[in-house]
Amino acid sequence: MKRFPGHVLSRSRVSELRAERVRISGPAGEIEALVEMPADGPAGAPERFGVVCHPHPLYGGTLDNKVVYTLARAFVELAVPAIRFNFRGVGGSAGRYDEGAGETQDVLAVIAYGRQRWPGAALWLAGFSFGGAVAVRAAAEARPQRLVAVAPGVTRVGMEGVASPACPWLIVQGDADDVIEPAAVLEWGRRQVTAPTVQVLAGAGHFFHGRLHELRQVVLDFLAP
Repeated sequence: MKRFPGHVLSRSRVSELRAERVRISGPAGEIEALVEMPADGPAGAPERFGVVCHPHPLYGGTLDNKVVYTLARAFVELAVPAIRFNFRGVGGSAGRYDEGAGETQDVLAVIAYGRQRWPGAALWLAGFSFGGAVAVRAAAEARPQRLVAVAPGVTRVGMEGVASPACPWLIVQGDADDVIEPAAVLEWGRRQVTAPTVQVLAGAGHFFHGRLHELRQVVLDFLAP
């Protein structure tokens, strides 16, 4: 796989990030978001930025989910600004749950904000569970440079007619997932026109309890120079 040259920060330096809470205009009203940037990243505008989508809004999913946090910090560790946000009806975001359809539009609104803020920067898109499936839905229009789907909820969100991602992409799945059937995710991945890189973590459950360091490393290995 082709790797992209970039500035990699040490984990100790990642703790020295800058965090900014913002409100983004979305199709259902304002979207609550958190932008995190490395405090000592390379000078000038970033070459890419990341957007991370959270798990199911009706089951406690928010931008503060620990897997979402892990994905965002992996981006920042690679000197890539990361945007975590709350889907409509969650936290301070306006609107109400829309079964993945409206949430896909929320993602696209957040991506549009990132592209306006960092013109010319490539997009890295990621999501966990419900957010993983929504990220795949959004990818057809958003055209990310890289896509990461962690335990994507492809059995919980309508995926019929959704185009396969056109970029290099990664699926991370625990084989002890008791929320999203692992076999269903892997079979769905095999049907995609653009084959994903697939990493199965033996013994990992849906929320990757005790395995977040491994998840982070898998994501870094996929994305890092």
